[in-house]
Amino acid sequence: MPPPSDIVKVAIEWPGANAQLIEIDQKKPLSSIIREVCDGWSLSGSEQFALRYADGPQLYITEQSRSEIKNGTILRLAISPARAARQLLDRIQSHGIDARLEALKELAKLSADPTFATEFINMEGIGTLARLVESGTHFGEMLAFTLTAFLELMDHGIVSWDLISLSFIKQIAGYVNQPMVDVSILQRSLAILESMVLNSHSLYHRVAQEITIGQLIGHLQVSNQEIQTYAIALINALFLKAPEDRRQEMASTLAQKHLRSIILNHVIRGNRPIKAEMAHQLYVLQVLTFNLLEERMMTKMDPSDQAQRDIIFELRRIAFDGENDPSGTEKRKAMYTKDYKMLGFTNHVNPAMDFTQTPPGMLALDNMLYLAKLHQDTYIRIVLENSSREDKHECPFGRCAIELTRMLCEILQVGELPNEGCNDYHPMFFTHDRAWEEFFCVCIQLLNKTWKEMRATAEDFNKVMQVVREQITRALAMKPSSLDQLKGKLRGLSYSEILRLRQSERMSQDDFQSPPIIELRERIQPEILELIKQQRLNRLCEGSCFRKLGNRRRQEKFWFCRLSLNHKVLHYGDLDESPQGEVPFELLTDKIPVSDIKSVVTGKDCPHMKEKSALKQNKEVLELAFSILYDPDENLNFVAPNKYEYCIWTDGLCALLGREMGSDLTRSDLDTLISMEMKLRLLDLENITIPEAPPPVPKEPSTYNFTYNYG
Repeated sequence: MPPPSDIVKVAIEWPGANAQLIEIDQKKPLSSIIREVCDGWSLSGSEQFALRYADGPQLYITEQSRSEIKNGTILRLAISPARAARQLLDRIQSHGIDARLEALKELAKLSADPTFATEFINMEGIGTLARLVESGTHFGEMLAFTLTAFLELMDHGIVSWDLISLSFIKQIAGYVNQPMVDVSILQRSLAILESMVLNSHSLYHRVAQEITIGQLIGHLQVSNQEIQTYAIALINALFLKAPEDRRQEMASTLAQKHLRSIILNHVIRGNRPIKAEMAHQLYVLQVLTFNLLEERMMTKMDPSDQAQRDIIFELRRIAFDGENDPSGTEKRKAMYTKDYKMLGFTNHVNPAMDFTQTPPGMLALDNMLYLAKLHQDTYIRIVLENSSREDKHECPFGRCAIELTRMLCEILQVGELPNEGCNDYHPMFFTHDRAWEEFFCVCIQLLNKTWKEMRATAEDFNKVMQVVREQITRALAMKPSSLDQLKGKLRGLSYSEILRLRQSERMSQDDFQSPPIIELRERIQPEILELIKQQRLNRLCEGSCFRKLGNRRRQEKFWFCRLSLNHKVLHYGDLDESPQGEVPFELLTDKIPVSDIKSVVTGKDCPHMKEKSALKQNKEVLELAFSILYDPDENLNFVAPNKYEYCIWTDGLCALLGREMGSDLTRSDLDTLISMEMKLRLLDLENITIPEAPPPVPKEPSTYNFTYNYG
């Protein structure tokens, strides 16, 4: 007979004594259980003791967290959090250097525990650490442990960052600005400054006054990628929190300091592979840089503004060489109208009206002027070859440039905040000081080429733009490392190639609507669904690594989850770093019987998406979240690393529970595999007719293996 659900069997250790094997009754108060454990070792004063996990982070167990204890867990009897906090606070203020160092080392480890942190903070512990830093008498390991403990304690959000003194900020900034400083001290100093900037508006101004951009850029030229990551993270934080009128100024300063080329040469093209956190920070910098375009994107053109109208005149002059303008006002007006029509504007009389919609607003005009001035031959060629056509197949340059600018803003999400957990940076945008404008110039040439390949007319405008969007997004997905590589990828994605790709990715519905084909599809579908189900379960058996989202992304913590080979138990556990390959079951200390699982929920229904801190998560994180709800009232929360893993796990769990798999990935796989199977089976049928009484289609075994390379 299985034990009651509120009874947990554990082992409890105490230094110098044999471990106690006991059954914890979760209905009894924790203080009673600790008293019984102390009695077993003849220890008095049970109120001075507490239970902690013996493995992993070794967190204290509280009434709130005790439900997380699993059968077979090894616990350790330890002094209570309040007693530990008092002892450590006394020791870090002692005169003995060795005793103080050991105390700070232990404090740095314990500070990650929220129970201990609360006790230590209530004893004014943060103020004590701040004074140690401000004194300037700590160096080396002692200072590194002090900063680590300070950062861990502050990250619990128990006290406000606004309480930090100016002298503390100056001391931390001094470590960052020093040319030679210990790596561990520099890492923690950069992290503390980043947290200050992100968590306090007033501290942003103080940090911005103390930190020089030039010094931060200097930290990008080192060989340590961790330091580079912390430095870019602080630059991003300063960029993100800067007032709007300061961002352009800061961008100019970064450009003058050659930030882009330094990142390209020392980070992207460095000797080390880009780690996940560095990729995220590069993505954030890319987004923040493109967001500088938002003001122009949302600025309407003022048709009465002569300076703005002069830009349109300049476009006309470059294209048609206005030196021989007629002298008469009426003749000049008629000629301008004709020229504006050849330039492809929608409003031939007053083309300024074309730029009154936002987005893309004045940004489109900026792009057109850049093309006309810096790629003049290309600009003139595009305009003239279309203005001279008489077959209604001319590509309207003005209208296309405006719509293309809008499209590129959507693709690159100009004006949107960075997505938490996204690493989608594009190396090619770090290869040119005017990457946005150059990207536009490449894409407008693609649009002109695709227009000709499609032999499009004005009525086909939207169709052409759809094809161009597909060409651009497919090329970006290949992650070209330079603009030249982008051009090469786009050359390979001609209109005919897009048609071929579309054809290969979906069946033509018109060819498969006859009753025999529909019947064949219905016969095949259960077999294919079973194959997909087995593939999903096999992937769960292989397992996946998930990242824990904390207050500071850069200090990444991971955990791994996989299904047992007999599909009866989910094993999971924490990892120190992202694994390379499969993680053995022995290393995964926690488990959930599949029979205990009640349901799987996703998105905003997940418990960790309902918490206050999670409400700040963006849409992308919400779309990757799912939770397992199991007996009695427990949950295991996930945030998938990407949409693919999300679909694999949610489908696999549904299959495990005997429920319908409904993700987009399953629908796509089902259509693709049914198409493949039907084509293979239909190869043997020379003619398909619809007789009055069609004979049943014989059941055949699958003629292919369902194997993907999911590496």
